[in-house]
Amino acid sequence: MSAHTSNDVVIGVDFGTLSGRAVVVRVADGAELGSAVHDYRHGVVDRELPGTGAPLPPDWALQVPSDYIDVLRAAVPEALARAGVDAASVVGIATDFTACTMVPVRADGTPLCELPGFADRPHAYVKLWKHHAAQPHADRINALAAERGEPWLARYGGLISSEWEFAKGLQLFEEDPEVYAAMDRWVEAADWIVWRLCGTYVRNACTAGYKGIRQDGAYPSRDFLETLNPGFADFVADKLDQPIGELGARAGGLSAEAAAWTGLPEGIAVAVGNVDAHVTAPAARAVEPGQLVAIMGTSTCHVMNSDVLREVPGMCGVVDGGIVPGLWGYEAGQSGVGDIFAWFAETSVPAAYSEEAQRRGLSIHEYLTELAAAQEVGAHGLVALDWHSGNRSVLVDHQLSGVIVGQTLATRPEDTYRALIEATAFGTRTIIETFNRAGVPVNELIMAGGLLKNQLLMQIYADVTGLPLSTITSEQGPALGSAIHAAVAAGAYPDIHAASAAMGSAQRDVYVPDPRRVKAYDALYAEYTRLHDYFGRARDGGNDVLHRLHRIRTEAVQA
Repeated sequence: MSAHTSNDVVIGVDFGTLSGRAVVVRVADGAELGSAVHDYRHGVVDRELPGTGAPLPPDWALQVPSDYIDVLRAAVPEALARAGVDAASVVGIATDFTACTMVPVRADGTPLCELPGFADRPHAYVKLWKHHAAQPHADRINALAAERGEPWLARYGGLISSEWEFAKGLQLFEEDPEVYAAMDRWVEAADWIVWRLCGTYVRNACTAGYKGIRQDGAYPSRDFLETLNPGFADFVADKLDQPIGELGARAGGLSAEAAAWTGLPEGIAVAVGNVDAHVTAPAARAVEPGQLVAIMGTSTCHVMNSDVLREVPGMCGVVDGGIVPGLWGYEAGQSGVGDIFAWFAETSVPAAYSEEAQRRGLSIHEYLTELAAAQEVGAHGLVALDWHSGNRSVLVDHQLSGVIVGQTLATRPEDTYRALIEATAFGTRTIIETFNRAGVPVNELIMAGGLLKNQLLMQIYADVTGLPLSTITSEQGPALGSAIHAAVAAGAYPDIHAASAAMGSAQRDVYVPDPRRVKAYDALYAEYTRLHDYFGRARDGGNDVLHRLHRIRTEAVQA
């Protein structure tokens, strides 16, 4: 420890899909003293532009950047008040963001959508992580990279996602050249918010590596980009390139403007930005090789450190120092998890179920879980594919869609609900087995995120994967992880490993696999795998029906 006192605190701010959360954390031991949440006023913009009402095409997902600033204005002071600590005791602040979330800005960081004449231009807004309309552009990047044998492609499991910086940037360039020309910088929201906090634009090593295709100190070449589209040749040099900040490093000091927003002391340490999933690993004390952290929310992101570099099919990326400096950080993920459960509960449950849940004082999820928990494994006769938001790993195809097989007139809502939970567990098992086969062993599964409170879901994951589950003890995993990085940036700890050991929290082996259920799930998982390959690997003899349906839907909506 440095000269910091036992009363020193740091603040972590987690910018999620629908809201931002701030937590005040004691530097000495990681105790969470107070927190606050602020919902984004505009939420996810996926149907029409705010103000103008102009309709958006399918697969678009935008946000309004002023919503992020509102989190700093509202949640940070409220968390500080709830903690009951003096603002003068705050020594650092750090933030994390969903990724890949991109902001087109002018040279001073002003988002284009805030400028006169741009409010009615969809490409002038933030492109949220789940904006999937750039899939055709990702397909072209993948095809060209494979054709040219680009060495960086294998670092991403052989496929670049439509969610990432280059696909979204290419879409912007080709669909609205005027907005592209007006844009001085194409910035990850994780870096934009740090820029607004301290006045310094530093690219963080995490998003630059995982979402920006930066490997071994370089991005895809100018020649590669020119082959994609001649006008796109200078995308890296003109719009993207920026000094890289190591995770846990100090990006700058809190500006006077940001101090006025937050009520925090001007000049305190502002840490380099980070991603919500990757920053959670230190909060869960999972910074050693082989510890796979599944951060479960609307989607699930799987992150793990390793001391070996391997090519893992369908991984989201492997980055040197992508989670902690000095180790290779691996990422995989599932595009839909909590979102799938929410969709089902909102669209597919009869009124009688909602009324009974309300009568008993339960949420509809709690009621469905109770009914589903009474079933034996396989009793519902269903197998589902968890692709309602596409597939991030290992197929990397966001035009895939959900499938449920085995429904009859006797199928009840709780049957389908349980099958969907099992499908997401099967998706995680697919990721784990892919890592193991590639020579990156998974030794421990640590669960984090908002779905931890569902005990049935956790037990199903243990039984499906055959692994004991450890759980993070904090309900604010990303925000706590950001606070840990703030402590390192403020000089309270020498590195992330030391800060994680002192400030992180996890319980080991909370859920243990039941051998009988493990065997039963092996049979269902075999069926899941058959369906996974049949509907997801059309090029290898499967059925391309999901892509055909996607095209039919898109054409119908556009018409």
